[in-house]
Amino acid sequence: MDVTPSILTADFCKLGETLDEAIEAGINWIHMDVMDGNWVINKTITFGPAIIRSVRERLGDEVFIDCHLMINNAEETWIQYVDAGVDMIIAHIEAVQDFPNLISEVQSTGTQIGCVLNPDTEIEEVMPLLPDLDLVLVMSVVPGKGGQSFIPEVEHKVKAFREAIDEQENSGGKTPILMIDGGIKHHNAAMVSEWGIDIAVVGSGLINDEGTISQNLLRINKVLESQ
Repeated sequence: MDVTPSILTADFCKLGETLDEAIEAGINWIHMDVMDGNWVINKTITFGPAIIRSVRERLGDEVFIDCHLMINNAEETWIQYVDAGVDMIIAHIEAVQDFPNLISEVQSTGTQIGCVLNPDTEIEEVMPLLPDLDLVLVMSVVPGKGGQSFIPEVEHKVKAFREAIDEQENSGGKTPILMIDGGIKHHNAAMVSEWGIDIAVVGSGLINDEGTISQNLLRINKVLESQ
């Protein structure tokens, strides 16, 4: 299982230095959470295309950047994030009216697309889209609600997606990446890896005041290597 940092826990006055530190630690995928102040529960506003464009310019083309859109109007605004330089758009099944059309439109630009579902959303909402998706993201916290703990009850969803993705690959279809986001730290990283996760989004478990990104990533990787 690979790890990608969410930059929300970073000091934005030092964002460039934090990104450099992440790359030096061996990170090659950056996860960017966009909240519009409307769709998420706590009405948080994070950042938009301008910040993403600056991140792309600083990191160059060698680093993969995804954009997790926790917004109401992803169908109308996704192209702004593509123009800013993201490699993948991740949109919520709960917030998009016509997801098959969004998949088609995004992929027509050469950009990858993922579908994310909240902890209380049934997997049947996403399964029909699986043959065309590049990624499925299972949320293990409620988006935008601070101070939450990891929700272990999403295990059955992760395992169901893992089985469906493997079956799809074995039959010659696409192999979407399986990602998890929310409350992932060193103490539960091995568990979600065993569930079949390909990439875990880690925020405060990587970017915090208790150690460097390199130290925290090493801590997580040691746990994974001991499986």
